[in-house]
Amino acid sequence: MPASPTATGPAASVSPAVLAAVFSAAAVGDGPALLVAETVEGTPRVTWANEGAVRLLGTGAGDLRGLPVAELVPTLAAGELAVLLRREHSSRLALPVRTDGGPVDAVVRAAPAPSGSAWTLAVVPAAARTDRASRATADAAERRFATLTERSPIPTLLSEQGMRLAHVNDAFCRLAGRPAADLLGTGWTGTVHPDDLGAVVEVVAAVLEGEDGEVRARLVRADGTERATVMRFGYVFTPGAGSGFLGTIEDVTDRLAFEARLAHQASHDPLTGLPNRTLLDAHLATRFSAGGRLACLFLDLDDFKVVNDSLGHEAGDELLVEVAGRLRATVRPGDLVARFGGDEFVVVCEDVDEADAAALAERIVAALAVPVHLAGVRFRPHASVGVTVQAPEHADAADLVRDCDIAMYQAKAGGKGRVRVLDRCGRAEARDKLRLVADLRDAIERREITLHYQPIVSAADGSLEAVEALARWTHPRRGPISPEVFVALAEESGLVGPLGLLVLDEACRQVVAWDRALGAAAPPRVNVNVSALQLDGGLQGEVVAALQRHDLAPARLSIEITESALMTDPAAARGVLQELRDLGVAVAIDDFGTGYSSLAYLRHLPVDCLKVDRSFVAELAEGHPQIATAVIALARSLGLSTVAEGVATPEQAAALTALGATYLQGFSLAVPMDGAATAAWAGAR
Repeated sequence: MPASPTATGPAASVSPAVLAAVFSAAAVGDGPALLVAETVEGTPRVTWANEGAVRLLGTGAGDLRGLPVAELVPTLAAGELAVLLRREHSSRLALPVRTDGGPVDAVVRAAPAPSGSAWTLAVVPAAARTDRASRATADAAERRFATLTERSPIPTLLSEQGMRLAHVNDAFCRLAGRPAADLLGTGWTGTVHPDDLGAVVEVVAAVLEGEDGEVRARLVRADGTERATVMRFGYVFTPGAGSGFLGTIEDVTDRLAFEARLAHQASHDPLTGLPNRTLLDAHLATRFSAGGRLACLFLDLDDFKVVNDSLGHEAGDELLVEVAGRLRATVRPGDLVARFGGDEFVVVCEDVDEADAAALAERIVAALAVPVHLAGVRFRPHASVGVTVQAPEHADAADLVRDCDIAMYQAKAGGKGRVRVLDRCGRAEARDKLRLVADLRDAIERREITLHYQPIVSAADGSLEAVEALARWTHPRRGPISPEVFVALAEESGLVGPLGLLVLDEACRQVVAWDRALGAAAPPRVNVNVSALQLDGGLQGEVVAALQRHDLAPARLSIEITESALMTDPAAARGVLQELRDLGVAVAIDDFGTGYSSLAYLRHLPVDCLKVDRSFVAELAEGHPQIATAVIALARSLGLSTVAEGVATPEQAAALTALGATYLQGFSLAVPMDGAATAAWAGAR
């Protein structure tokens, strides 16, 4: 066949005259039988035959033209014909060929044309019977191996001598994006990434010494893309050739990408794409132990709950994503921005001092304050930022994060959009507060919180009406801690629930003990204060459980709640108080007049008593009885009783009695006492 004008290699430099001479000799000479097959309408057919083919097959050239190749080699199944007619490189098979005189054993060699749709077939009759048998065995083995590897989806390489490939299957050709002709010999090594080639050669060299080997390497495809692979090699010895290898290639690119995605998801926030707390902890631990000077900024968005409640959680998510983007754009290259949780973010900087960290925090606050549109509403985000710089007193990275968290809460307490740098004094105060919270938790668990009781007496005749339970805590090292301090700590730290349960249980227990000791002289009722944080759906159940546990009648208990706590959520508070009233438990509003309740709403609250705040009682001595008079009159008009608190002198007691107060409570009548002293006081009366 004439050479293609675009052919390369040795044939490209041969003159047309030489090519014509070679073609003429092949056509009429006594050489091997040659045929040309081309794909015609999807079927490989003979399109040309030389004199040697005519003599061997006993069929005229005209009769051969158009003959399907499958009829020329009838023993090949349809699937096996593709093994002979390879598109990538030459093949050689020993098999019977159809002739006029019957089947003739022969060796058929097929060489593909560059177009891939034509083949030159050389047919050589088999030699002596012994030679035919041995060659048939070898060729059958080669056919089986070729069929197996060609049909295998696993990219496979076969070397019969050193690094030079004798065979490569279609799966590897597809993986490399190159034809087999470019890969045979040592051409396959050109597909290995230059940085990985040394490792591959080293493993193959060991395999050629009789070992098995495996190596990770990147393959560079013809289009320049890279595929990550695992190459496995096994030793192969070929008689007459020498040591070689059989190699299989596993493409692990997709698996590694999937594993990378899993690793990223495990260490990054799915909403914002920022590093999560796990990655933050690892980053901080590494940098902290390295001895560098770290700065930590802890951010909390102000009014984020308002966005979620009013505009919906989708708007809240949109705001978080926007904040994450602004943080990335504002920090320095190399600074870590992480989502700590909820609407909290942490920025970690290296090699900065306090002034630099504070300046960065101010830039962040300014960047976040630019308005953003959420669900059609223009919203200006604000963040409270706490700043801490690594200091000798920080034992580990957790201490650093804890301190900037404390600083953030101090910033939030000062207003919206504030920055607070935690100094040594602030750090000492915060840590002291943390220790006190821990001690309070232990005291509650060990029931070291005790109760004192202050009598409430009738203004008319001085008889004992009730006692108010007052929590007391004596710290083992600090001595007595004011209730104003530890109750506020309990509310801030989530301990108010356990503290309230302890007070309720102990008060009920004490009333039962008084009943056994005093009989009819025991205090008729105990008043227990309840925090606004306890006004949830569980309070009624806790009261019922305490009454049942101590077999105490509901009428022996009164619940006191401050006016300001009631006004936090009046509708919810009304429901909880109604449940208590339905049980038979009395309800009193403490510190009345100091809050901002609506008098119209007060008329519908299920309460029994108003307690006149001690500040209004103190004004009596200054000649200002107006507010105390108004509160007592209001209670009377609503059919409620009143308790005047903080009665410090007999004159105040007399004035309040004259104003119509129902009950009196104060130091001039009785100081708060423990359970035994209260029993003695009540018994003496």
